[in-house]
Amino acid sequence: MKLKITVGFAVLIMMVVICSIYSCQSDEQIEFERYYSAGSLVYQSHCQNCHGTHGEGLQALIPPLTDSGYLKKNNANLACFIKYGLTTKITINNREFDEKMLPNDLPPIDIANVLTYINNSFGNKLGTTPVKQVENNLATCR
Repeated sequence: MKLKITVGFAVLIMMVVICSIYSCQSDEQIEFERYYSAGSLVYQSHCQNCHGTHGEGLQALIPPLTDSGYLKKNNANLACFIKYGLTTKITINNREFDEKMLPNDLPPIDIANVLTYINNSFGNKLGTTPVKQVENNLATCR
């Protein structure tokens, strides 16, 4: 009986600590985590097959997603690349890639989620890509 009370008390304390940690997060951090976790699922189902589990790409055929500089510099174009594909030559990490990237007819929220995931995985730390930004970027491409 004493053991059950001790275990129950320990579980209660752990739940209070977890709730306290979660409640201390800002709205921005909660939003980031929501985008990031959803983006992980989009990445796994739509991007990972070509770009790899760790964003490493595939030799000279498929570019890696590990170059924060490229991602940051081309931030306004990334949503367009995902939605409409890519047919032009690009240079990443001093390597040229000219294979076509097929379009993914994903809705803007999924593009925002996957960009948040890519931009904060594989050594990248570029923050949240909000859906409104993706919608604005998509309005300017093509």
